[in-house]
This record gives sequence, C-alpha cells and structure tokens, in this order.
Amino acid sequence: MDPLRRRREAYPRTPSTLSECATTLTKAWHGHFTLKNSCFPTNMHLLEGGSGFFHSVMKDHQAKGKLTQLKIAQRLRMDKTRLNEVTRRIKHGGSEGYAVLLALQGPIDRESPPPEAGLQIRLLRHLVTYLRNKEAAGVISLPVGGAKEGGKGGMLYAFPPCDFSQQLLQSAHRTLGNLDEEHLVVVIVNDSA
Repeated sequence: MDPLRRRREAYPRTPSTLSECATTLTKAWHGHFTLKNSCFPTNMHLLEGGSGFFHSVMKDHQAKGKLTQLKIAQRLRMDKTRLNEVTRRIKHGGSEGYAVLLALQGPIDRESPPPEAGLQIRLLRHLVTYLRNKEAAGVISLPVGGAKEGGKGGMLYAFPPCDFSQQLLQSAHRTLGNLDEEHLVVVIVNDSA
C-alpha cells in the first residue's frame, strides 16, 4: 500500500465545514422549522445524547404520523440565567434524557408545495438571522400535540450561533474547523429534568 495513503487512512482529515462534519453524523430528522408565515427546510444531525429519547419526543400526536414540521411558538432570551437552566437540564437528563443536534439547510424543492398552505419556503439562514437579531433561541414543546399519558415530553431549543451554542458544538465534536456556516444548534431536554 502507498505510504501516503496509509497515513491518510491512519489520520483522517478533520472536517473543515459544518456540512462536512454532518456527513460523519447520523441524520436524525428532515423537515421544516416554521415561524410565522415562513418555513425553513432543515436537516438535523445527532451530535450527542440519546437517539431513543430523541425519537420518543419527535412525534406529532395531532397528525398521528411522522413529524415533518416544528413550529416555533416562543423564544427564550439568551441571558446567563436561562442558559444555565438549559445546561442544568442537559446534565440532569442523563444519556437518555437529552439530545444535541446540528441543524443545517435542508434541500429546497421549488416544485413541491410548502408543508402548509400560506407558508413561504425560505432558506434556513433567514431563521438564523432572525433568532440572532432577537438574541433568542426558538422554543418548541414536544411531542407536538402534547405527551400521551405516561409518555415522555420535552422542550426543543434552537440556538443560533452564539457563545453557548459554539461551546455545545465544540464539546460534542472537538475537532470542528470553520463554524461560519449558517446553522442552529438544537437542544432537546426531558420535561422532567
């Protein structure tokens, strides 16, 4: 075997972009974030936490089917007290009580209609810019339609690039390079944590 090839295989190249990093992660969800009259095609990739927990709360009990749309109904102001509470809930959730995901632009199919009448399909960067300007994370209660009796419930927080989200990214995937690509870091925590 060629010595250079052997070295490349022994020391694989560190992903230099978030999109490259995403190719090494498990794609956990594809759908749309929605806010007001806009929807944003998104792919989410699991960085750390429990995939079982993730799949147990990513349900739509109203539509009785696969969850394809996450409606941001509230915002969480990104002040120190609130971010400390999210961190506490991650730590107390245990391995199956939280999930941290990387959300990137999903494919846009201009031919297919939006997931709901009256919604305009937009690039994810517009949602990132909106949340960044508001200095807030988007908040979604899961599962959609509420938890069934005895079932798990959770809260989803979609963070734009900020010190807090960058710390989560770096701790989950220490070898990341350029973080300039538009993205959200999504944290899902157990309601009872």
